[in-house]
Amino acid sequence: MIRKILIILLVIFLSMQFIRPSRNNGLADSPKDITHYVHVPDSVLSVLKRSCYDCHSNHTVYPWYVNINPVGLWLRYHINHGKRAINFSDLSSFDKRKLDHRLGDIAEQVEKAEMPLGSYTLIHTYAKLDSGDVRLIKSWTVLAKKELGYKR
Repeated sequence: MIRKILIILLVIFLSMQFIRPSRNNGLADSPKDITHYVHVPDSVLSVLKRSCYDCHSNHTVYPWYVNINPVGLWLRYHINHGKRAINFSDLSSFDKRKLDHRLGDIAEQVEKAEMPLGSYTLIHTYAKLDSGDVRLIKSWTVLAKKELGYKR
C-alpha cells in the first residue's frame, strides 16, 4: 500500500515538471514606472530593486530552483500576488488616492517587517532590510506622499 502511494506521488511530482508557468521577464524600468510619478532617490531605488522588485515589478531575477515544481508554481503565485498589490514598473492604473494609500502601506509593512516576506529573505538574505533601510523607505514614502499632494 505504501509503495503504491509513493509511486503515485512520484508520478504526480514528475508530471508537474512539464508545467511551465510564464516568466516575469519584462522591463523593471519603463515609462510607467514609479520614477515617473514621484521622485525616487537613487538610494531608495537601490533598496527597492534589491528587496522588492523580484515580486513587485515586471522583471524577476529567477533562482535555479524555479525550474522545479511545485516551487516554480509557488513563486509565480507570489509574483502575481505581489504585482497586484503594487507593481513598481507600471503604476498607470493608480490614481493619486490609490498611490498615496500604497505608499502608506509600504511604510507600514517595512516597519512591521512584513515585507519583504520572511520566506523570501530566508534564501535571499541580501534582500533583508536593516533599520537604516526601513528609515530610508519610511521617510521617502512621507516625502512622496507630500509630492503627490493627495488631499483626503
